[in-house]
Amino acid sequence: MALPVGALLGVIAAAGVTVVALRVTSGADCSSSLPLKVAVTPAALDVVNAAAQDYQRSQPVVNNRCVQIQVESRNAADVANELPTAQINPHSLWIPDSSMWAAEAQRQAAETGPEAPKLDIKPSLASSPLVMAGSESAMSKIGFPVSPVSWSKVLDPKVQVAMSDPTMTSEGLASLFVIRTLLGNADGTPKPELVGTLLRVGRSAVPSVRDSYGKVTTDAEKAPLFAATEQSVVANNRSAKDNAVLGAPPKEGTLSFDYPLVRVSRPNEPEGIGEASAEFERVLRSAETVKRFGEAGFRTAQGAAPAKWSTDVEGVQAGDVKLIETPNADQVSELLRTWGAISLDMRMLTVIDVSGSMIEKSGNGKTRIEAATQASMTALSMLPDTTQIGLWAFSTEKKPPNDWIELVAIGPLGEPLAGVTRRKRLEAGASQLPGLVGGGTALNDTTLAAFRHVLAGYDPSKVNSVVLMTDGRNDDTGSSIDTATLIETLKREADPAKPVPIIMVGLGDEVDMDALRAISSATGGKAYQAPNPEDIRAVLLDAVSQRRCRPNC
Repeated sequence: MALPVGALLGVIAAAGVTVVALRVTSGADCSSSLPLKVAVTPAALDVVNAAAQDYQRSQPVVNNRCVQIQVESRNAADVANELPTAQINPHSLWIPDSSMWAAEAQRQAAETGPEAPKLDIKPSLASSPLVMAGSESAMSKIGFPVSPVSWSKVLDPKVQVAMSDPTMTSEGLASLFVIRTLLGNADGTPKPELVGTLLRVGRSAVPSVRDSYGKVTTDAEKAPLFAATEQSVVANNRSAKDNAVLGAPPKEGTLSFDYPLVRVSRPNEPEGIGEASAEFERVLRSAETVKRFGEAGFRTAQGAAPAKWSTDVEGVQAGDVKLIETPNADQVSELLRTWGAISLDMRMLTVIDVSGSMIEKSGNGKTRIEAATQASMTALSMLPDTTQIGLWAFSTEKKPPNDWIELVAIGPLGEPLAGVTRRKRLEAGASQLPGLVGGGTALNDTTLAAFRHVLAGYDPSKVNSVVLMTDGRNDDTGSSIDTATLIETLKREADPAKPVPIIMVGLGDEVDMDALRAISSATGGKAYQAPNPEDIRAVLLDAVSQRRCRPNC
């Protein structure tokens, strides 16, 4: 069936797909065409296109219909999100770069209902391990090639690393899993070290690995390290020799991208799609296609690399790679939830007790106010400039008739304030806290005022909250509301459409934790106790990691 070239090119331009075969057959008995849509990760596009051309040259016919392969380059994360509900001209075959996305799409499809497609995840077509990559200068800063690359070196706060967004890239998701494996708890909950690391690397996250390669091109000396597939390093160095990068798998182990073939079947798909898919699969698994994958910089599905690879030419070595197990669907979902919570932007009012007891020494020789200030500033340093933070201090009659004083108004950390950023203003405000210590603990009135203040300026695009740190209990009994009245007022004024959870942090052993738990619970928040100074930072990071589920944790 001959197709007009002009009409076909118009279809290609409009749909953004690569349709292989202008002339599907030259006289076979075809009554119509049978489109077979194939989505493929961009790195494997050329190889799959070549396989499609091989297949079309055989002039395939199924049920008297000429098979027409349509190969579309698609990001795996996008396809995974669309597949469960895609109904218009959907793909029948999918080649993502990692079965992580295939498993996530399969999980989502199972939750969608009977109208969702069935995903059959078949064996891999090729593989490529996740490596740490960078310019020669960047790699030398972590000791390579004199010493092997190590995740522990990469995660050192002194090392500049750019992670790609795990919700958009397989490289980012794989990196997140490796970091989670090294720093997470066995039950799936994040350790404070994990939260801190993700907050730090999240500040410099880039949309795609292409952005990281671009930074090497712009300024190789200042470009950060980044995680990429070994295949992308090979491809980059073959096309841009003047801006070559080095790539090496960390010695602790890494993930391998496995490029599975996924058959996506639907109850209402055209007759013959299954047979055409099976025929094209045989071409994809042919010796010629395996050879092409190798020439494009991929390893075999079993992990074997071409022996001729060298660091001088390809930027990588062909040796064996220590691998860790690919995460399953539940682990992928947990990873994405963790990242989603940590990467959510927030609007938070930090309220710190400066009553007289905060001058008492804590376990490490510092006063409670010094420990609270230091922990707050450590957490502050991990947050991006778009995060909105404000700072209050409170004790009895701090600024009559109020018991609190606003040191820095809520706003973006990167916003200029009288010549310096709000981040710097917060650091200066925190340094004033020890000098403000004195008086009683006006806990209840301050808590209510802070809650109302954040609620009044509620920003629906952010997670709004109050974080209050105190070492005592409400002792402003003469003029303040009592705890029972505070709790009832908070419940009455809380708006489910505008949640403002209060996170209470009790410092030391003398704090009234029962009252703090009741107060925080009234707003869907949580109360933590930090008996020792070193616990404060862990408590704050845990509170950050649970932002996504508030107020329903």
